[in-house]
Amino acid sequence: MSPDTSAVDFVVDLTNCDREPIQFLGSIQPIGFLLCVSTDWLIQRVSANIADYAGQSVDALLGEPVEALLPQGTIHMLRGRLQLLASPDTPERIFNVDIFEDDRRFDVSLHISGQSIVIEVEPRAAETGNPGALIKTMITRVQKAETLANLHRECVRQLRAVTGFDRVMLYRFSADNSGHVVAEAARTGIGSFLDLHYPASDIPAQARTLYLRNPIRVIADIDAPGVPVLPLLDPSGKPLDLSLAGLRSVSPIHLEYLRNMGVGASMSVSVIIDGKLWGLFALHHYQPRVLGMELRAAVELFAQMVSLTIEGRLNKERRLAEEAARELHDRFISKIVASMPSADAMADFGEELRGIIACDGFVVWAKGEAKASGRCPGTDEIRQLARFLNRAGASRIYAADNLSAVHPPAEAYVDEAAGVLAIPISRAPRDYMLFFRQEIVQTVTWAGDPATKEKQIGPHGARLTPRKSFDAWKQTVYGRSEPWSERDLKAAEALRVSILEILLRFNEETERQQGLATQRQELLIAELNHRVRNILSLIRAIVAQSKPGAKSVEDFARIISGRVQALARAHDQITTDSFQPVSLGSIVHTEVSAYIGNKASRVDVSGPRLVVEASAFSTLALVFHELVTNSAKYGALSDSRGSVAVSTMVDDHGSCHIVWRESGGPAVQAPTRRGFGSTIIERSIPHDLGGEAKLDYRLGGLVAEFILPPNTFRHEPDGATIQQTGRAGEAANTMTDAPALSLDGLSGLIVEDNMIISLDAEQLMLDNGMRTVFTAASVADAERIIEEETIDVALLDVNLGPETSFPLVKPLNARGVPYVFVTGYGEKVELPAEAAGTTAIKKPFASDELIAALRNVLKDRS
Repeated sequence: MSPDTSAVDFVVDLTNCDREPIQFLGSIQPIGFLLCVSTDWLIQRVSANIADYAGQSVDALLGEPVEALLPQGTIHMLRGRLQLLASPDTPERIFNVDIFEDDRRFDVSLHISGQSIVIEVEPRAAETGNPGALIKTMITRVQKAETLANLHRECVRQLRAVTGFDRVMLYRFSADNSGHVVAEAARTGIGSFLDLHYPASDIPAQARTLYLRNPIRVIADIDAPGVPVLPLLDPSGKPLDLSLAGLRSVSPIHLEYLRNMGVGASMSVSVIIDGKLWGLFALHHYQPRVLGMELRAAVELFAQMVSLTIEGRLNKERRLAEEAARELHDRFISKIVASMPSADAMADFGEELRGIIACDGFVVWAKGEAKASGRCPGTDEIRQLARFLNRAGASRIYAADNLSAVHPPAEAYVDEAAGVLAIPISRAPRDYMLFFRQEIVQTVTWAGDPATKEKQIGPHGARLTPRKSFDAWKQTVYGRSEPWSERDLKAAEALRVSILEILLRFNEETERQQGLATQRQELLIAELNHRVRNILSLIRAIVAQSKPGAKSVEDFARIISGRVQALARAHDQITTDSFQPVSLGSIVHTEVSAYIGNKASRVDVSGPRLVVEASAFSTLALVFHELVTNSAKYGALSDSRGSVAVSTMVDDHGSCHIVWRESGGPAVQAPTRRGFGSTIIERSIPHDLGGEAKLDYRLGGLVAEFILPPNTFRHEPDGATIQQTGRAGEAANTMTDAPALSLDGLSGLIVEDNMIISLDAEQLMLDNGMRTVFTAASVADAERIIEEETIDVALLDVNLGPETSFPLVKPLNARGVPYVFVTGYGEKVELPAEAAGTTAIKKPFASDELIAALRNVLKDRS
């Protein structure tokens, strides 16, 4: 070759600093020469096709030292630049160097490859101006673009203007490693590749890895012959790695690929974001074209700055999206924490969750049940999907935008759920939150049909041959949804962690509360057992003490019933007012109205408003019950003239003075025998409440004085006097004053699950003239009786163990049968709408109260 040619025919290897035979290494492009230097001593081995450049024949170089090839000044410069290498994968470049000190200018690039230092030397290209100013101008124009799409377009425009290539494309990789031309600048008349897609096989994995190591790749002339590397191994016995060399030749398969496109020269520049190959700038020229090293370095720097700019834009978009998602996430978490969090309760927050992760349908699969909103598969399909996720999810979020490809049964519901994002929210059994996206049918335009590639057998075995056609080939894609973005996956992972943490804390709190509830239940059972025993003891004492004063069995039953009813009314007053203290006047009027409702107006209560504590209710109820009973039998309320005045006052010591004063009735004499009723009046308040009691049997009427200690009552601050009649009094008045209606000859129905109460009510109804009384312990038995028998009136217990008597309302109404409810729930029972206005009496009920209620409902229906 002549000294002025730029062709490179071979690479020589001078091993050893003294003398070593020439060896051949490598294959390079014919646009410069290459030196291979040992790292044992900086310039020890030289591999280069420098015969033409040094003006010596190859034979003349055999056995010559390095100094015979390069001047000492050049060696010294190279030594210094090697010290500046930032890393083994970063070449150091030197521009406009007089390598041979003969006024010929070269550009030099050097890097480390294994145990060798590779030095590439190219003839200096024409001046390109100030590369720094050029890059600054290019980047300034790029950064003015407001959107990413405009930024992409400005990048390819700038690159084409600077390099002079016929076509410059920005080629972006997708998640499946296929490529998409997102921007293009091309000269007129050569067609357009904009928006075309390229399959992943067009750029094999090893090529993508190389693009990460060496961001720039140049092919000056695809038809130029490569220079073979001989021998195949370097002196250390390993192939020379030329991955970072700009002069290295390329795969013949890639050259064939370019020839099929009609390309004469090309250059690829990597766009690397977050350490990954985001895309490429692909530059094509339809004639051979050589770019100088300095211009290529400027283009590489431009691509690096563009990568940072795109990365910044993407990070900003991602940050804004993540901030919005985080705000929605925090709002959702605050709502669920304020509720009763559980796996199935997540369905109540479907709108919030769909705002965090965009979807067409949302399902919470918990405890084998699906709660859905939006477009979703059916329950059976979701059950199948949950089983699939149990195998595929492995306690992590699972995302697929082509669900039917991995779960074939999903083909049946691809319209509703082509893609799924699953978040596990429990361990065993596995529960999920499922976000579904429907199918998006789209048309993808490929650069030629990828299926036209064929396998051929060559010296290296079977391989795919490049496509010969790059005409646009369109493919319609079915069965896919919009892909789940990285933001979606991050939001899903954040939800998974937060929900599991909330549920874990909730379960821990639930266990703690259950433990406390168990303790409270045990205490309640113990307290209830104690109270029941006390009540039973009290009832036993009432029964035992009432017997001596009774003249007959009926009188004995009436006395016991009255006293038990007094205790029950006191209990009702406590529960009616949510266990809050009520007025002393209410206790008096309740007993008066319950026993002598038609004479309630003859009892006057005056004084400051006093409310009695719950602990004193039973005692005062029994005392006033006995006072009312005795007055109705022997005192002022036994005829039509007498009256009773009850006055209250609070003394300076905070005690309450109560005076019961009878007047206008028959003459009163002190009893000759002390009965149980008198004992209750005289001794209950001192014994149970720590107060005082005094009875004065005057001729004009009984005067009873009581003193209650301050802890048994509370004085209302307004000082208002009380003149009131309680609800029980009103009800009693209504029932007592109602015209009597005979029960003779009627047929009744009792629905009661307690046999003793049922027998008692049955006997009571028969004793009051009923001809027949049917009893039933369940709704089913009662419905059969109503269907088969003639019923005139019914008595319905609200609570029948596991059911209520409310289903009987409809058949009774249909037959016009009146009915009375009996309840142990007090006034808190809620009757059905069909039974509005129906009478309800409370357990335990008095005989006259029950009969009066039955007569009233019969009267209303007559």
